[in-house]
Amino acid sequence: MSHIAEWTVHLYLVEEEGTTKAQVVLDTGSTSLTGRGTAHRNPTDADVPEIGDELAAGRALHDIAGQLVRAATRDLASRDVSEPEVVYRPTVGWSI
Repeated sequence: MSHIAEWTVHLYLVEEEGTTKAQVVLDTGSTSLTGRGTAHRNPTDADVPEIGDELAAGRALHDIAGQLVRAATRDLASRDVSEPEVVYRPTVGWSI
């Protein structure tokens, strides 16, 4: 059985006083998810807006990815299907 779907993603970026905020809105047609991310520039760093955009957007997309995997895990559990082997876990490590 074939399945084709088109989901719409909107990414919004705002930078104010060294902090970049990103919001990602994913619309599947039947549901909508919102992910958020931020990046903070050290006052001693050069002002390069693209870097803040990349970090904040990446973090917002990471947030959406986690929400999608958790939703799929809940859907599987509600159908008595075993949980996938790889479950979403937030990244642990150095702060960027």
